[in-house]
Order: sequence, then C-alpha cells, then structure tokens
Amino acid sequence: MHIFIDNTGGTPIYDQIYSQIKGKIISGELAPHTQLPSIRGLARDLRISFITTKRAYEELEKEGFLYAVPGKGCFVAPKNTQLLREETLRQIEDHLEQVRQLARSCGLSAEELASMVQLCLEEESL
Repeated sequence: MHIFIDNTGGTPIYDQIYSQIKGKIISGELAPHTQLPSIRGLARDLRISFITTKRAYEELEKEGFLYAVPGKGCFVAPKNTQLLREETLRQIEDHLEQVRQLARSCGLSAEELASMVQLCLEEESL
C-alpha cells in the first residue's frame, strides 16, 4: 500500500495517512478484510513516529473503516453502506459550501444558482 506524506503542507501527518487509507477503502482499492501493514511497519516505512500511525489507525477504526484482531493486526472492515452514504453526503455538503461562497463572491442570486444546478441535473439525464 502506497501512502504519500507531504511535509510541506499544513495537514498533520496522521490526517494524511487517515485520509489516504479512507479514500482507498471508499474507492474499493482496499477490499473488505484486507490486512493493512502493521502500525510499526507503516511507521518504519514512512519514517514517522509509531504514535502518528497509531492515531490514524485508531481514527479509522473508530469510524468503522478498520477492525483490529488482537495478535493479527488491522483489517479493512466490510463496507457499511450507511456509513459510506453519510461520508458522501458530507463531501457533497462541503462542495456545496464552496459553490455557495463562489456564487456569493460574484453576486450570483439564489435563483440563478438553483437554475445552474437544475441545468446540470438535466444535462446528466440526457
């Protein structure tokens, strides 16, 4: 499993690990029940602290993306469709907030924005 750490950005390393593994799980790149590298092994490979990797794995486990088997390691949890739906809805809300800010910055009215969204939806159904 390849994880890229960007030391120049402002994103904490544990969050980068968390986001990349979560993305691989959601996209299906990491199948359910796939064993992940050990916490220590991943920390060694990335040349970071064991505590940093542990925190990322704990967050993923807390959110239901991983499960731990004592003495065996961490594995990708079977996909919880409700959890994935909630994650997708959160991403849509984030994008909509960005759209709202852009619309506001150029003086676009709510009606004009709604019209643009409706047009996009109509084009997709064609």
